[in-house]
Amino acid sequence: MSNERAFDPKMLEALVCPQTHGPLRYDAEKQELVSKSAHLAYPIRGGIPVMLVDEARQLD
Repeated sequence: MSNERAFDPKMLEALVCPQTHGPLRYDAEKQELVSKSAHLAYPIRGGIPVMLVDEARQLD
């Protein structure tokens, strides 16, 4: 891993999808938080999740 901060998976206990208020799953490989219910993946940048629907990637 580079010198970027790592995401702390314990943060998942406090985070929910801003669109559905449902649970999120951490995808360490893609550095995203995935909301299955919203079909969105929220990016993690510098160890900080970007919880904005406009910044999320649409899942197929």
